[in-house]
Amino acid sequence: MKMKNRQPDKPFFSIIVPTYNNEREINKCVMSLLEQTYDKFEVILVDDGSTDATPEICDRFAEQDSRISVIHKKNEGTAAARNDGLFCATGKYVYFVDADDWIERHLLQEAANILEQEE
Repeated sequence: MKMKNRQPDKPFFSIIVPTYNNEREINKCVMSLLEQTYDKFEVILVDDGSTDATPEICDRFAEQDSRISVIHKKNEGTAAARNDGLFCATGKYVYFVDADDWIERHLLQEAANILEQEE
């Protein structure tokens, strides 16, 4: 397991995105994360042995934004990819997003507002 990038400040959220051969969908997914109104998060893209252009796409995102880290690993399935992401997560809270999905622009802000009230 090899990881690229690390964000220096501890994030509030660690967003883990397991991905396997998602070259068509990964851009929309990651862009929905980067366009969040709340910015105290890290994104851990876990490339689970993709055989298409997914690894290169993930690496490009990591080069462009220090909040994004990439784990490249051999294919072991989604559960193992999530676990590898958890092992590297530094956020107070963890959020999983599937690589073929996206989240609404204010999701993290709304979640942070609720979670910070409970502290």
